[in-house]
Amino acid sequence: MPYDEDRNPGRREEPEDNESRGDAGAKGVREENGREENSREERYSFLRETIKPKPISREKLIREFVRIAVYGLILGVFACLGFFALRPWAQGWFQDNPRTVTIPEDEETPEEQTGNEEEEEPEQPVFDVQSYEEIMDSLYDTAEEAQKGIASVSRVSAENDWSSSDTGIRDSVAGVVTADNGRELLVLADSSVCTDADSWSVTFRDGTEYPASLKRQDRNTGLAVFSVARNSLSDSTWNSVEVAVLGNSNSMRQGDAVFALGNMFGYADGLGYGIISSDDYKETFYDGECDVLATDIAAVRGGTGVLFNLKGEVVGLIPSSLWEDTSGNMVNVYGISDLKSVIEMLANGESVPYIGITGAAVTSEVQEERGIPEGIYVKDVDADSPAMQAGIQSGDVIREINGEEVTNMAAYRNELLEINAGDSIRIRGRRLGAGGYVDVVFSVTVGSKE
Repeated sequence: MPYDEDRNPGRREEPEDNESRGDAGAKGVREENGREENSREERYSFLRETIKPKPISREKLIREFVRIAVYGLILGVFACLGFFALRPWAQGWFQDNPRTVTIPEDEETPEEQTGNEEEEEPEQPVFDVQSYEEIMDSLYDTAEEAQKGIASVSRVSAENDWSSSDTGIRDSVAGVVTADNGRELLVLADSSVCTDADSWSVTFRDGTEYPASLKRQDRNTGLAVFSVARNSLSDSTWNSVEVAVLGNSNSMRQGDAVFALGNMFGYADGLGYGIISSDDYKETFYDGECDVLATDIAAVRGGTGVLFNLKGEVVGLIPSSLWEDTSGNMVNVYGISDLKSVIEMLANGESVPYIGITGAAVTSEVQEERGIPEGIYVKDVDADSPAMQAGIQSGDVIREINGEEVTNMAAYRNELLEINAGDSIRIRGRRLGAGGYVDVVFSVTVGSKE
């Protein structure tokens, strides 16, 4: 019998496939979850309410601001105290290395014109009492400005601290502020203050006293440089101090007006006016010589100071022991130009080379009259000096230093200052023997006299 779909409707339905059943089940689960979520949101809907912060009152805002300001003030006070407490340490730790001191060389003196042009006679000024007063006022103003470069270096005994009020066991010399290397102020003074001293102090123009250290000394020329830490100086001291200008002493002539500052009268802050009475003298020391400018300014024996020209430039140093055997006591100075190389070395903490001979150039007249060869005639040899240890004797003639010919003391001095203390050099010369002068060679270890 044929199959009749209409008569058997129940058998027409075919089972659904697995995918259809899965989709329907997932849909049902989603619907069920949605109903549960809606029910949960309805039950805890109060949790979605916004909680507004309580408004801050004006009084509370002011109290909060005051509290923050007080905390900031306290922090600032502690920061300032810490800064000032650590400032000296920080300056000493982080300060730059000292700069190399360079002393400018002398400018060449312009030559006098020798033309045939007729010069107009200058109009003669009228000189009266008022003119004299004006000149003296102007000179005093220059000296007052130059005083800023003057200091007093004091020797302090082992028994007394530099800051002690007991100054009975103390000696002092005049000094000149020579350089500022960025870390120290450097003061040039007579080395006599170094004798039997344990410590030193420097008093500047404003009367303030500071502890000082010996940078370097050269007992051969009688010079010493002392250093004062820059960060120890007060503002008032800085405002009263200036580095002095070292002038050209070679340009000074007899009759030039000058003034002296220092303790050449036996007390500090002395001032004297005068003129150059002579510029023809020289003072010899081992391994060199120096021009001497004589003046008509009175001084006590052993006084020290500084000589200035009318521009306020240093042209000479008044030593404590120049011409001690003379009966008169006048200001006589070492010309500053001949000492500049030594001053520069001392200011940089370098030892000044020293061999230990005094000599004189052999002139052409001496060569003809006595037959002495050209060179430096050795007049004296310092005891226990490098020259004596090398075998150099009085009467020898030095002709070369390290291969460089020397015919006068200036050339000898310049060559020696190019050598470092401790170096070994060769000196060639001639010595008088039974048959005449013969060549000699010396091996010398350069020293220093500190």
